[in-house]
Amino acid sequence: MDLDYAERRARIAQTLMLTDEILLVGAGHAMPKPEISDQHLPFIAHQEYYYLTGLTQAMGGILAFDPHDLAAGLAEDGWISFVPKVTEEERIWEGRAQLPGPLLDEFESWLAAREGRRVIMLGSPVAGLAADRRRTAEARDAFQHARRLKDPAEIDLMRHCAYKTASGYATVVSLLKAGVTERRIQVEIEAEYFRRGADKAGYDTIVGSGPNAAIFHASPSQRAVKPSEFILIDSGAEIERYVIDVTRTYVAGIPTPFQRDLYQTVLSTQLRAIARCLPGTEWKAIHYGAAVDLVAGLVAMGVMIGDPGSLVAQDAHLLFFPHGIGHMVGLGVRDASGMDPGRTKDTSPAFATLRMDLVLRSRYIVTVEPGLYFIPAILNNPANREKFHDCVNWPLVDQHLDLGGVRLEDTVLVTSGPPEVLTRMIPKML
Repeated sequence: MDLDYAERRARIAQTLMLTDEILLVGAGHAMPKPEISDQHLPFIAHQEYYYLTGLTQAMGGILAFDPHDLAAGLAEDGWISFVPKVTEEERIWEGRAQLPGPLLDEFESWLAAREGRRVIMLGSPVAGLAADRRRTAEARDAFQHARRLKDPAEIDLMRHCAYKTASGYATVVSLLKAGVTERRIQVEIEAEYFRRGADKAGYDTIVGSGPNAAIFHASPSQRAVKPSEFILIDSGAEIERYVIDVTRTYVAGIPTPFQRDLYQTVLSTQLRAIARCLPGTEWKAIHYGAAVDLVAGLVAMGVMIGDPGSLVAQDAHLLFFPHGIGHMVGLGVRDASGMDPGRTKDTSPAFATLRMDLVLRSRYIVTVEPGLYFIPAILNNPANREKFHDCVNWPLVDQHLDLGGVRLEDTVLVTSGPPEVLTRMIPKML
């Protein structure tokens, strides 16, 4: 995809409004494997560096910006990219080619010519240099906020990634029956990503069956699915570091009435939450509305007792919905979440699990992922049983402690009109 990195650098430079400070953005360094060998973990350039350069193999690279150079026309748009020198060994063993730009050896003299000026440091820290902490924090907040608005090329790339993800899910639907292992599901869905041209899975694929469906980050195991168990799959393809994040929950066979009601509660909650993803809407309001909707469903099922709004006000929803409604996604699975500029962390229990606190804007891409889970570590906690003694039908809960859970997640583009569900082509089935 044609991502315009020069335009990005110009836009970010304008956003940061630097006057005399020097901006340095480090790519980071390869990390050795924790063993006695000469091998390294796969290198991933820092997200902030990659966003501005698109360079994947610039280990130790430094992108620098000097507003004085911009004013004097001494460097292209004021930016200069110092890149590592490719060694003969790297050419032979890895087939690596020399990146364009001055070599890192020249960075020291470049910096010495600017001695005494304040340094703002984004990306991976540059060893041996001290940054102005306050200005660095301010710059990072402004940079992150600017990255939230996805440009047309990013949106097209995300759509492309969504179709490859949909192919992966379509491949495993026929496997979702008793006897299949969690690992088999993972292998087949990720293999289809590769077959369709994706770079890789965007994050560690989650497959949880039966009670494992209540483990948020369940690593796929050799556990074989049993009849009528939930199968929760959370997986997405990655292209050029851009990621789709989607979750579907299935049943291996015929669902019980309780399973069907639980699923329908999550589904109806998700559809209402997606419809609320409009410009100008507070993300906390979407989360709160989803919490009330989920609790209302549990009350209707006889799992919880009382008024849904009052139960949420008591934080009783955290027994079954202990995570946030979603997060931003794009360049990575946690792309530019956080808070709008000027906000401070809301420490109230109802919002403590939120990954972001901001107002939605057109061209934001977010996940919407309500879920209901029967997590023994939460539901068997004596303090929870005492605090919420009158809020929960505990005998009914005890009958379903090994049920697992249901989560439905879509990647959603906020537009000037109705939200666009980028993952709409992945069916929800029960």
